[in-house]
Amino acid sequence: MTKRYFGTDGIRGKVGTAPITPDFMLKLGWAAGKVFARKGRSKIIIGKDTRISGYMFESALEAGLSAAGVDVLLLGPMPTPAIAYLTRTFRCNAGIVISASHNPYYDNGIKFFSELGTKLPDDIEHAIEAQMDMAMTTVEAAELGKARRIEDAAGRYIEFCKGTVSGDLSLKDMKIVVDCANGATYHIAPKVFRELGATVVEVGASPDGININEECGATATALLEKTVIATQADLGVALDGDGDRLIMVDHKGESVDGDELLFIIAMALHRRNQLKGGVVGTLMSNFGLEQGLKQADIPFIRAQVGDRYVLEQLVANDWLLGGESSGHLVCRQLTSTGDGIVAALQVLKAMTDDQKSLHDLKSGMRKMPQTMINVRLTEKVDLAELPAVQSAVADIEARLGERGRVLLRPSGTEPVVRVMVEGDDEAWVEALCEELAEAVRQAL
Repeated sequence: MTKRYFGTDGIRGKVGTAPITPDFMLKLGWAAGKVFARKGRSKIIIGKDTRISGYMFESALEAGLSAAGVDVLLLGPMPTPAIAYLTRTFRCNAGIVISASHNPYYDNGIKFFSELGTKLPDDIEHAIEAQMDMAMTTVEAAELGKARRIEDAAGRYIEFCKGTVSGDLSLKDMKIVVDCANGATYHIAPKVFRELGATVVEVGASPDGININEECGATATALLEKTVIATQADLGVALDGDGDRLIMVDHKGESVDGDELLFIIAMALHRRNQLKGGVVGTLMSNFGLEQGLKQADIPFIRAQVGDRYVLEQLVANDWLLGGESSGHLVCRQLTSTGDGIVAALQVLKAMTDDQKSLHDLKSGMRKMPQTMINVRLTEKVDLAELPAVQSAVADIEARLGERGRVLLRPSGTEPVVRVMVEGDDEAWVEALCEELAEAVRQAL
């Protein structure tokens, strides 16, 4: 069944444009409440990032849940992974995140977590959508849901983050620049690193409701790179608006992306004999990550793009580590979802264990040059049914051999086919990508 509202990562869009409206959120809260109330008296936790519309949607969801007879715990601004964690620790039936992640302030969205802190199963999302078609009713006054605010939520999560690394980890000799993207980690991430002994320089830690992700954070690291150099810091940590992405910057001001961070964590776990199985990346993971892991005899598989699919493959293979180039990193032995702070601590542990800088650790993986060309579509087409395209792909793959790879991927958001070639020589890769893109244009 096709879902009307839920996408691969919840419901997201521009504030004031359906479905990101107060009336929809009221009905959504009620519908979700009715579905979870089928199992008896239920309790749902709500957290949000720092964008200004979060207050409006928090109130609407709270009212809808109460009308359905569901009790509500309010967290206020909290990172997405913190809400997953607190959903479990408070034994809630579900968790709700009000956030549009790395998007600008004028967007917002809703994401649900199950009682295990994982993405909601499809059958529950279908049930909520079906309930949305029903007329909204209110339970008897005595049965209305009660709401209370959790005052110590930030402290609980800070202790959890610190507990994911061994008690002997000390960052007392490190200066770390922490960029919170003016988002949900602003009151948490600096404290985690500071309490572990680091000297912390804060940037992007003054949210005003509209500056979330604005020229800062994991999607815009120029500010962090400059600040690391200017303050002579050992490294920088960049999180996104809801705290589930991580990009780092080494002491030379060079950005370290999700693929490189995944490699660093994987190699550290491998050296400690704590890497169970292999590593899950995505179709977009750099070929250098695959090659670097292969040299260490670490299995590597690719999932579809999206942390949801990475997690699915981790569960299916019973592996522990996976992630995306964008910085969604899942350390499954520690958390149930991508967590920027927890991933950063794993990298810092690798640095202190090996007594190496972030720059030196990332040098163990050679990122391959990558060229991508978008070929515009006029209508939906199955590339597998175009013999000329498949022949061109086979020819270029044969020429690359084990020195690179080819990827053709229809965009999920634009009418284009993404033509990508990776290899060990930049000029050659660019030429091959243009050749393949032209073959795709001709076939279309």
